[in-house]
Amino acid sequence: MEETDLITALIPAIKDQLKSKDTPYVKKTFERLIKLDDTDDEEAIKMLALCLADETNRMFIDKRNFDELRYQVMLNALPELPEA
Repeated sequence: MEETDLITALIPAIKDQLKSKDTPYVKKTFERLIKLDDTDDEEAIKMLALCLADETNRMFIDKRNFDELRYQVMLNALPELPEA
C-alpha cells in the first residue's frame, strides 16, 4: 500500500478520534494546527493521519502493541512531520 493510500485509509479513524472522549489529545492537536495561518482542516487531518500511520507501521515492524505515548509525542511535534 502506498503511503498516500494508507493516510487516506486512516482519515476515518482520525475523524473518529476527533470525536472520541478517549483521545482528547487528538482534538487538541487538530485545534492547535488549524490556528496556524497556512493549515486548513484537511491538511491538519492529513498530518494527524500521518502520525497514526507512522505509529501503526512501527507496531508491525517492531511486533508490539500501539504506543499511545509515542503517538502523542508525534502529535505534539506537529506541524513537524515524523521522519519516514
